[in-house]
Amino acid sequence: CLELQPNNLKALMALAVSYTNTGHQQDACEALKNWIRQNPKYKYLVKSKKGSPGLTRRMSKSPVDSSVLEGVKELYLEAAHQNGDMIDPDLQTGLGVLFHLSGEFNRAIDAFNAALTVRPEDYSLWNRLGATLANGDRSEEAVEAYTRALEIQPGFIRSRYNLGISCINLGAYREAVSNFLTALSLQRKSRNQQQVPHPAISGNIWAALRIALSLMDQPELFQAANLGDLDVLLRAFNLDP
Repeated sequence: CLELQPNNLKALMALAVSYTNTGHQQDACEALKNWIRQNPKYKYLVKSKKGSPGLTRRMSKSPVDSSVLEGVKELYLEAAHQNGDMIDPDLQTGLGVLFHLSGEFNRAIDAFNAALTVRPEDYSLWNRLGATLANGDRSEEAVEAYTRALEIQPGFIRSRYNLGISCINLGAYREAVSNFLTALSLQRKSRNQQQVPHPAISGNIWAALRIALSLMDQPELFQAANLGDLDVLLRAFNLDP
């Protein structure tokens, strides 16, 4: 998509979020810089630099260089300053991702909340807010954000999984299991409709489910999870297949 349309701003922002989710911090930072560089409204802020790395290089999970991160963050803060009282939700989303990358979770939360004032029905934004709240040890608030995302988009599997993780952190193991099983059931339905789920996400859900079941001291159900017997588990928790 980006090879065909390098100025596709929506794709660049989605790519930055995806890189963040998979731990590719350097690539996330570069995608966010390219978003500014390709944005007609903000591109004047980017000073042209020879040899600036592009998105075609090999992905790396190495931590982003702090000076690079700070440089991109300054671009976004300057753009936000130029906007004055006008909130650009995409810019605030990018700023939230940058603050998340630098571990400034409270500032990231403020940025995502600002974006949500303009896009209150954006379920992906609610999910990002929830993830940032969770990383900032605010699990109860994270549950509220994930729940809002699922009210808007009940089939959002990543948010369902994230909600389960927050439930584990709060000691609500049965609720965690219920959310993981619902996510796995949704994945199976997607597969039956020839919508291939991401295998890494599926593996993460099963792993988290086994943790929750072990914390509930349910050896029989833990064994069912080891065998991948979703139907047995759904029946045990009175959930629809």
